[in-house]
Parts: sequence; C-alpha cells; structure tokens
Amino acid sequence: MAKKQFKAESKRLLDLMINSIYTHQEIFLRELISNASDAIDKLAYLALTDQNVGMSREDFFIDLRADKKLGLLTVSDNGIGMSKEEMEQNLGTIARSGSLQFKQALDKENADVDIIGQFGVGFYSAFMVADTVTVLSKKYGEEEAWMWQSSGADGYTISPCEKTTVGTEVILKLKADTEDEKYSRFLEQYELQNLVKKYSDYIRYPIRMEMEKHRRKELPEDEKDEKDEDGEEKAPEWETYTELSTLNSMIPVWQKSKKDVTDEEYDGFYKDKFYDFEKPLAHIPVSVEGAVTYKALLYIPAKAPYDFYTKDYKKGLQLYSSGVMIMEHCEDLVPDHFRFVRGVVDTADLSLNISREMLQHNRQLSIISTNLEKKIKQELLNMQKDRREDYEKFFAAFGRQLKYGVVSDYGMHKDALQDLLLFWSAKEQKLVTLKEYVEAMPEEQKHIYFAAGESNARLAQLPQYQRLQEKGFDVLFMTEDVDEFVPRTLMNYMEKDFRNLATDDLDLSTEEEKKAAEAVAEDWKEDLDFIKTALEGKISKAEVSADLGSHPVCLVPEGGMSFEMEKYFKRMDPEMSGRLQKILRLNPDHPAIQKLKALIPSDPEKAKQYAQVLYVQGLILADLPIEDPQAYTELICGLL
Repeated sequence: MAKKQFKAESKRLLDLMINSIYTHQEIFLRELISNASDAIDKLAYLALTDQNVGMSREDFFIDLRADKKLGLLTVSDNGIGMSKEEMEQNLGTIARSGSLQFKQALDKENADVDIIGQFGVGFYSAFMVADTVTVLSKKYGEEEAWMWQSSGADGYTISPCEKTTVGTEVILKLKADTEDEKYSRFLEQYELQNLVKKYSDYIRYPIRMEMEKHRRKELPEDEKDEKDEDGEEKAPEWETYTELSTLNSMIPVWQKSKKDVTDEEYDGFYKDKFYDFEKPLAHIPVSVEGAVTYKALLYIPAKAPYDFYTKDYKKGLQLYSSGVMIMEHCEDLVPDHFRFVRGVVDTADLSLNISREMLQHNRQLSIISTNLEKKIKQELLNMQKDRREDYEKFFAAFGRQLKYGVVSDYGMHKDALQDLLLFWSAKEQKLVTLKEYVEAMPEEQKHIYFAAGESNARLAQLPQYQRLQEKGFDVLFMTEDVDEFVPRTLMNYMEKDFRNLATDDLDLSTEEEKKAAEAVAEDWKEDLDFIKTALEGKISKAEVSADLGSHPVCLVPEGGMSFEMEKYFKRMDPEMSGRLQKILRLNPDHPAIQKLKALIPSDPEKAKQYAQVLYVQGLILADLPIEDPQAYTELICGLL
C-alpha cells in the first residue's frame, strides 16, 4: 500500500496548523465533534427525502471511547460517512471541507440547515495531540468501507477496511507525555466530560461515553439485617460500574422561547455557567432576526467579582456559533462600561478565521454589540424605575464602572450613561438620579450643585453648603475618586450646568447683592493685602465672600482643579502634591473676621497671628493637612 504525499502547500499548512493556528491543544476535541455533527446533519437531511435511510433525529449520536492501555481516543458517529474519493478530497487536501461543499449545495436550494464546520482544517488539529490519526468510514449507500491513516506531514495511506455500520470513526494514538505536556489527560473521563461541557455542550446530538460510576452495593435479603461484631449495622459496601452517559445538554436555554423558560431555570443556568452562588439581579433574553440573526442571554450580576476592578478581570461574553463555543471571552461584544455583564451570544452569521478562535472585525459583530448595548441600558433603566432596591444594589456593585465609562474616551459615552448614574442627595438623604435632582429643583435654582470629598459627614460641614441649605437648594455629595470628574465631563444635564462648591461661583447673589459685595471688597482691599502678606506665601490671595453662611473662612483652590482632584493625582504621582495655589475667603459679617479687621491698624502683630489661625481653620475645613501642628498649637496657646 503506497503512501500518498500531501500537496506541497498542504504540507506547509499542516505544519502551521499543528504549531501556530490553535492556541489551546484541547480545541481538537471540539473540532472532531463538530465534524461528527456535520456528518450526522448530512444524513439527517437526506433522511427527509430518502425513506431508505430509516433513521430519525433521535437515532443519531456521537460516541467517545478512551483506551488508557493503548493510549487511544476514538470519536465516532453514525452520520453519512465518506467514500474513498471523499476521503481523498476532504482529508488528503487540507483546507478543503466536505461541510463547505454541502453548505454551498444547500444554499443553491435555499435550504435552512446549519452546518458548523465550514473551514476544512479543524480535523488536522488532532495532530497537536496525536502521533497517528486513523479514520475508518463507510458511506451511506455503499458496501465498502475505507481507512485513512497518517502520522502527519510525511503523508497518508487509504485502504479498504472492515466496518459494518455507516458512519465515521476517528482514532487518535496520543503522543507520549513529556515534562511540558501531559497528553494522557485526554483519556481521563472527567477531562473529556469537562471539554465537552465547555465547547460542545449544545451540539444537537447526544455525545455519549461509558462513564465509570459508584453505587451502594445491594445486599442479599438474608444479609440485610445482619450486624457486625459490635452489634451495629454493617457499613455499606460500594461497587464500581460503567454506564453509557450523555455528556451534553443539547438544547441551550437561550434557544428556547421565553414563555417556555421559568425564572428559576434562567437563574439556575447562570449559577451553573458562571459559578456564582448568588442569583443575578436580571436576565435579558434576546432573539433577533434580520441583517444579523442571533440569540443571546445576558445577565446583570448581583455583586462584583473579587478581581473586577483589576487588570486580571476578563470581560466579554461567551460566543457560540451554532451551539459550538468559539470564544470564552469575546470582548468586542460588550462595551467596557458594561463589562460587568455576563452571558452568551449564539449566531451563525459571523465571519470566523481559520481556527475559529478569533473573530474578524466585521460589520455583523458591530451590529450585535450595538444592539446588546441598547438592550442592557434599557434593562437597567427598567430596573431603576420598577425595582429601585435592586437597582441600588446593582449600583453599589458596579456604579463606579458606569462613572469610569462616562469619563473615559473623552466623554464619548456620556450621553448613553448619564441617566444610569446615582448620587447622594443631601436634601433627600438618599440616592437620586440626575433627572430626579433637576425635576425637584426650586424654580429659582439655576445650577446643579455638587461637592466631592471623603465622606458625606465631612461634606455637610462645608461653609458653602450651609448657604445653599438656607436657600432650599439640594447638593449632590460625591465620595468616590472618579466622582468629581463626572460632572466636569458631562458639563450640563437637562440644560443645567454643574457647580462645584469647592471651586465655582455658586451664583446665589442678586444684582443688588453683587454691587454691595463689590463695595465691601473695596472697603477690605488694604486688609486683604495685609492678610496675604501675613501668611507669607501660603495663599495666592485673600478675598471676602457672601457664600460662607455662619462660617468665618474657607480655603478654595485657584485655577479650576479642586483639592480632591489634587489628592487623586497625588496618589498616582506624589510630586503633584502642594502645587495648587490657595485662596482664603473670609466672611466679612462674622465676629472673628471683624475682630481681625479691627486689629490690623491697632495691633498688627496680633492680627498676623489671627490670620494664621484662620488659615489653619480653612485647612481643616478643606480636609487638608496642617503643615506644622506643633507651631499651630503654640500659636493657639499664645493667644489664650
């Protein structure tokens, strides 16, 4: 029996296949099972018009057999089989696929049949784990069976063989274990079971294997009541047995009609698929037919994984093509601001590359991603409206991610995300949306006011907050690092701009009050110059303000950046600390400030000490560190 050589280009491709195209060796089982499913599809399709086939869909199967002694793994099916010529065409020429030819023929008839393997190279992934691959096949309608055998790039043989039933057997003689690779693991029943569950769980035919199991040994009737030497019941005996078991579920829950699936089934699928003990806050079944046809099942988790905010977290949805898993984490299917979403997408419409492990960037993928983003947003808005407690639980887990989504990419996604945000309302003492805040604003309020800091309690002590309280205006308290960047990115909401209590003009004064303030500022001009000089470069200037309520002073930054932002950047770069210039604002109506004004002409030295005390008070209120606590203590003691 003469050995036939692969064509030159096929030899090069085979070497590439084995060493480069596939990133995971375990993929070989997915490919062989997919090919077996294709072969069954062809015979099942033929059975619709040929009564002689004598088989219905329930009669088809794919079997796995592992022989540890001989190191053999067999994948067999009772599909249509191959003739000698088809073996030569499909196995002798790499990248020629019988499935592809069948699909093209069906397309001419406009037949609606799914074919998984259309790539013609998946079979050769077997050489990643096998020294020798043997294929036994008998085609439906033919008497003779054929054996194809190859040890890789050195060529192959085709010869007659004995096979009584129609179908194909692919027999792999696995490679010997090395220090780096343990090929024998592909003979372990639980390894094979896990790989089927991972990649081929939704192949529509049963994937079967003899599984070794254990059960309690039944005692004969006359021994059931016997006791041991201590008079106790005898310990149970166990026996090992084998049973032909189906390893795959076949029909995925996302392929079923929504009316046929209960919430408990949706939740159970989520827990099993994504290893979460807590049921999800929401599930989103999606079925779309049109320019791109696909089904999806998405979930909103109840809590963030422990590594969610680290670089180790893997986002993305599981991508299936006709029930076969192609990618475990397809990042392109979900935008980064919704990276917390888990789920699956199943479509036959995507263009896959030669190994099925990577997607080509194409229009179909973009369409699916855009549609899913809209579905996720709408589900979150529905939850926000109808199940507020669940939404606040969601926001506690993933609200920070939404805020990052607002500020990332130069605010490109802000319009899509702004309605999903929640902030703490100082007036309502609860979380509110921006829409709820604006709709509750008094008619005379012109801006959205916010304050950023470490805690709500500290923010409630800000001098500016007291003035807003007196006016009946609400303030949004923001206590996460990213918070202060959000309003700067949004700039406005429902035609209301944002005003930061720590940096911005609150715009609370009438025209008459502004004119009066200008007169006060003119009256204080020399006193303010004295205070700036007394503080010896600690501030860029001093000014009077009518926005301090009953407080004597406050410190605000100059130049737009807040002290909270400076702290944020300092954590990334310590050299950023202390670069902000400070403005000391004084309340001209406060007794302490009036006393300072009176001391400046009569006792300038004591006035200087007063100014230093008030400056430190400003540091405390701004939650900034006191530069020299000991000197401040001595200063206070000297004034007592």
